[in-house]
Amino acid sequence: MEHATVVVSGTKIAQETLSNRSEVWRLIQQLRGLGVDVAGHPATGYQLRSVPDLLLPEVLRPLLRGTIFDEHLHHFYKIGSTNTAAMGAAAEGAPEGSVFLAEEQLAGRGRGSNSWQSPRSTGIYCSVVVRPTLPPSEVLVLSLAAGLAVRAAIQQVDSRATPDLKWPNDVLIDGKKVCGILTEMNAEATRVRYVVVGVGINVNQASFPKDLAATSLRLVTGSEWSRVELVAALLKSLDREYRQLLEDSDARESILRRFAENSSWVQGKAVHIEENGVAFDGTTEGLDQRGFLRVRTPKGTQTVLSGTVRER
Repeated sequence: MEHATVVVSGTKIAQETLSNRSEVWRLIQQLRGLGVDVAGHPATGYQLRSVPDLLLPEVLRPLLRGTIFDEHLHHFYKIGSTNTAAMGAAAEGAPEGSVFLAEEQLAGRGRGSNSWQSPRSTGIYCSVVVRPTLPPSEVLVLSLAAGLAVRAAIQQVDSRATPDLKWPNDVLIDGKKVCGILTEMNAEATRVRYVVVGVGINVNQASFPKDLAATSLRLVTGSEWSRVELVAALLKSLDREYRQLLEDSDARESILRRFAENSSWVQGKAVHIEENGVAFDGTTEGLDQRGFLRVRTPKGTQTVLSGTVRER
């Protein structure tokens, strides 16, 4: 990366990495297998044809100065799930602000038992560890704040995109999912030990299976996006929302108000709800003071705590 587009000899790389030329060749082959465009041969040297859009800590750290996410950045070319890795690390004491990023997930997870499609180096697969001084009942607000952070990051990079927030954890564009948020926590009765906020964003995918109501930022805008730029914007927005939630007594009300203002789903949407094996239809009637969805039905207003919400 420091000598991008310059031919560097295998001997020089071997000297600087305290290895040998055959080991350098093996590692170059591994990078190529992971999608890094390296030209060259052991006899002539190696060259990055272009600076790859990889979410490397060395690239991201300078862009995240002053946030809680600038120190403990973990990058994987392949991983089962960034959320699973983050939850495991948090259980072992990973500090607040730890970030887990992957180029590809082999077992990406959404809410419930849903899987998340995670093709290599086309999307953002990111999980962060936070340790908020909040009761467990407040964690939903943190998930809604993450949705606001995603929306702000997308619009910061390209204002042509107009994301719609779907309660509680999806971001849509033109009615199709462009982002999913998975928030998991470990808590006692009155105290949160740690929370992992996972964000999956479809960025540069060129197509999706027909049975998926999904889209990507590339499909929406017609141009490729810098994943590095978008991750930096996302983590800075998330840092801002998180700090306000902890430090500002009015932040919770602000999050609920802004979420409702930027969502076509919170008020006046005809929906079908499935929750704990029970299904019912109704019309959305805003969020309650905890962030749960209120739905007006023929039998009265019901509060949805964690159900699946679909448009009717």
